[in-house]
Amino acid sequence: MSTLHANLIGGQWLPGAGVNLNKNPSNLADVVGEYAQADAAQAQAAIAAAKAAFPKWGGSSIQERADILDRAGSAILARKEELGTLLAREEGKTLPEAIGEAARAGYIFKFFAGEVLRIEGEKLASVRPGVDVEITREPLGVVGIITPWNFPIAIPAWKIAPALAYGNCVVFKAADLVPGCAWALAKILEEAGMPAGAFNLVMGRGSVVGEAIVASPDVAAISFTGSVETGQGIAQRAVAQGKKIQLEMGGKNPMVVLDDADLAVAIGACVNGAFFSTGQRCTASSRLIVTQGIHDRFVAAMREKMQALKVDNALKPGVDIGPVVDQSQLDQDLSYLDIGRNEGAKVIGGDILGRETEGYYLQPALFTETHNGMRINREEIFGPIASVIRVKDYDEALAVANDTRFGLSAGICTTALKHAAHFKRNAQAGMVMVNLPTAGVDYHVPFGGRKGSSYGPREQGRYAAEFYTTVKTAYTLA
Repeated sequence: MSTLHANLIGGQWLPGAGVNLNKNPSNLADVVGEYAQADAAQAQAAIAAAKAAFPKWGGSSIQERADILDRAGSAILARKEELGTLLAREEGKTLPEAIGEAARAGYIFKFFAGEVLRIEGEKLASVRPGVDVEITREPLGVVGIITPWNFPIAIPAWKIAPALAYGNCVVFKAADLVPGCAWALAKILEEAGMPAGAFNLVMGRGSVVGEAIVASPDVAAISFTGSVETGQGIAQRAVAQGKKIQLEMGGKNPMVVLDDADLAVAIGACVNGAFFSTGQRCTASSRLIVTQGIHDRFVAAMREKMQALKVDNALKPGVDIGPVVDQSQLDQDLSYLDIGRNEGAKVIGGDILGRETEGYYLQPALFTETHNGMRINREEIFGPIASVIRVKDYDEALAVANDTRFGLSAGICTTALKHAAHFKRNAQAGMVMVNLPTAGVDYHVPFGGRKGSSYGPREQGRYAAEFYTTVKTAYTLA
């Protein structure tokens, strides 16, 4: 009999109104575990517990907060193989990728343990004689954190760690598909010494738990990563309630490959960016914009490289790409393959694959003979699928790269310093990569995009303070 993994509410582990069976997309016969699903009343109880805990946690010493976050980070790093295996089982990332993600979560907590001790303020002279001015940063109160399934421990870490570091109390709702990493992270935080109510885990459906978080007047801020449609809905309601919001909502990221590019470097960056993590990254290279002089060689080299990729059970050694996360996502991927064919694109790969264990295995797919007006180049697919768009020269490549409602990440492969410098300045994206995959960012620098990709202050690094604190200006008669 499986052990039920409960919700953490006000320092107590409580069963939910239902149970979620967490299944391995590499092996549908493997049940990762049974996880409680909270109802609206439990979500409201978690919010109330966070509100009650806020005066003490928000006023706690920076040393106490630093120590707790540091212990949590150390515990994650000590257990990175265990946590990585759990992640690979429930989400389908290859084991090396999953272990790397777990380690990243540990480093994030340790980074913010240091940031706690560096919370900045200012003391300025007033324009009025005999008056002092102090500018300080203070916590917001209760922060609702809603995360997606594609990075089950890294994205929660880069939201939860700064929220707690700056003295906020957290109500955390993870994606229904990946409750295992969320529960493990909650257990680690409890064992690290988090006071009851300062951190709460409520697993369950977005329409129930997420709705309660968005609707509650006691939630001061919401950090959300997920779909454009859901994010826009949250934004409208949050603004109406005066909540602070931070939204990350996907991308349709361009990778420009110029005639002067090192072909081996370009192929490596494009294959990694487009297909690794099964293409299930908001920073994935989904539009490969290639100038005409190198186009045919590029497509031939991509075909050869794709044929050598090993798609199999995420836990097996030597696997390059694991399964798609679930049947719904696989159906969406297959639907877009049909859309592309009907639009006139040619397809390399894209077959359903049979493996030793039953799972959602899809061969990486590359559309060729496409143009930027096609649906496959306008809409986020979120699978191991990319398109090649042939262009005349750098100027057309830049124009096509920027012709999208998204603006998260953009890349260029070139040996020309002139084009690299111009692209960095003129790409309409929050992050720009030169001769590197569009996916893959450090944990200590800002993360976020422009246009339809992001809304609100940046995530990660010291820039996280912009969202998780409010600024107070105080005047004193000297």
